Amino acid sequence: MPSIIPTVIIPAAGLGTRFLPATRAVPKELLPVYDTPLLQFALDEATATGARRLIVVTNETKPAIERYLRPDPALAEALEAAGKPELARRMAAAPVDRDIEIRVVHQDAPRGLGHAVLRARGDALPGPVAVILPDDLILGPSCAGEMIEARAMAGSAHVVAVMEAPRAELRRYGVLRPEGPTGGRLIRASGMVEKPRPEAAPSCLAVVGRYILDERIFEDLARTAPGAGGEIQLTDAIAEGAIHVGLFGTRFRGRRYDCGTPDGLMAATMARAEMSRITPFLARSA
Repeated sequence: MPSIIPTVIIPAAGLGTRFLPATRAVPKELLPVYDTPLLQFALDEATATGARRLIVVTNETKPAIERYLRPDPALAEALEAAGKPELARRMAAAPVDRDIEIRVVHQDAPRGLGHAVLRARGDALPGPVAVILPDDLILGPSCAGEMIEARAMAGSAHVVAVMEAPRAELRRYGVLRPEGPTGGRLIRASGMVEKPRPEAAPSCLAVVGRYILDERIFEDLARTAPGAGGEIQLTDAIAEGAIHVGLFGTRFRGRRYDCGTPDGLMAATMARAEMSRITPFLARSA
């Protein structure tokens, strides 16, 4: 049966400046949360959607990400010789749990999330696309899976994951502009505002790094001028497309951690370690 979401895009081209000097050698997306790199959480969530193609957007200064996405037969052979067959089997395979095509594209300059998503246009399959940001780690039920269910109710509209945020913190987020009641799981919206002043924010519904977008998002991104921070903002293109395809925010049941900051990464690591049923990186495919 064809996937509802044929393509998942994982933007991973950021410089990780908040984690310097560690990110001089290790990409932020490969920093561990307890026993698992941030990127692996995104890969697992992406493959669980049933997508046929996964596009990782990175840049040429982060070759470790491309190495991580490939099987490592030499390492597997060394581990087998060392008497660690299960670990060897894991390293001999690509870091995804089923047959999914992985493509890598490069973002030549840090021109914003919208530009990163647009770079995937030529490799995306026809149909809607999902976007998963590794920085936004959501522990618990699959947020992307919940959003697929929400989009089944929303039709062909853009769907974004939202959470309630303190008004004083809204300048850090894209914020949903609701159109009607906001108490339910699925919230109709007329648009989004990127990093508004708290007093001018249209709601306290902050958009986090999960999106399911109609394929016209690429047309709208191609026409989007630089916005906040001089970058091409994905939220601006989503707001433009909302006029034509509609827009809904959806709440999710998991807990979100901002792993784009050291404090957020530490909090996620502690939460992962304390979970009563931890599924270690090496045991997922056992």
